[in-house]
Amino acid sequence: MTTPRHTPSDRTVLQVGPLKATLEKTLSETYGAYVLPDEARERSEFLSTHGAEITAVVTSGRSGVDADLMQALPKLGAIVNFGVGYDTTDVDAASERGIGVSNTPDVLTDCVADTAVGLMIDVMRQFSAADRYVRAGKWPATGNFPLTHQVSNRRVGIIGLGRIGSAIAKRLNAFGCTISYHNRNPKADSPYAYVDSPVALAAGVDVLVVAAAGGSGTRQLVDADVIDALGSTGYLVNIARGSVVDEAALVDALTNGRLAGAGLDVFTDEPNVPAELLALDNVVLLPHVGSGTVETRAAMEQLTLDNLDEFLRSGRLVTPVVEPAMAV
Repeated sequence: MTTPRHTPSDRTVLQVGPLKATLEKTLSETYGAYVLPDEARERSEFLSTHGAEITAVVTSGRSGVDADLMQALPKLGAIVNFGVGYDTTDVDAASERGIGVSNTPDVLTDCVADTAVGLMIDVMRQFSAADRYVRAGKWPATGNFPLTHQVSNRRVGIIGLGRIGSAIAKRLNAFGCTISYHNRNPKADSPYAYVDSPVALAAGVDVLVVAAAGGSGTRQLVDADVIDALGSTGYLVNIARGSVVDEAALVDALTNGRLAGAGLDVFTDEPNVPAELLALDNVVLLPHVGSGTVETRAAMEQLTLDNLDEFLRSGRLVTPVVEPAMAV
């Protein structure tokens, strides 16, 4: 990892929410970054004292920056997000104020796509459940583990055929799967069949993979109707955001046998997972580790610092979601 430039004296950086430990250390030691307090009164006092100094925030999809915090930071010019997801940041408010927003696309695509395929294999073949079966001593006591379902040659629907969705499709091609997808609009260069609604997509596939961005535009896009269309022989895989799926409807379908299984890396109220799911062998639960490899997190950290450096140097961002109002 290259050593970032020291922050110019007329720039002040603020860390919002917990970040990767090495990133936090760099922000503190190299940039002299403040850390926004968690406790409400301390936060209010901090913002009263230092809010007008802050020109750049570094945060993540876990925390983000809302409109009220932007209001308290009148000189804020950029929100640098560690991660590809930025739905916890009020992008509309940032755009209105001329505040740039960046994320870390591409560098985590492969690992998240790998996670999606891993979840699909695990939930359909029930490898995690079979592992628990062996560890519990049930193999010699009870006999062979029940038969599961084949992964290859399945019909797979992908909601959100962006970078990650396309990488998932590419991997599943090697399994002989037939791919279809739903986006807001069809992709002109896509070799896959476009379906104009999530319900119609779910009705025609064996596995539904959720890879859409989070935010208000996709909140509960996968609702009870979509889950019912997928049906009692269908599987759901979600590596996007918990908010994209109606979690209550998903739990109801799984506990009442109206869905064959689910592989989930994300949840509505992380780190809290619905208790009903914990006892189900047809559900694989991961603690939001889709991009959680040493290699990917290092690349995300470097791109975060590259964005911060570029903004502090020129007023621009390397990978903007929203462009800053003007270069400086």
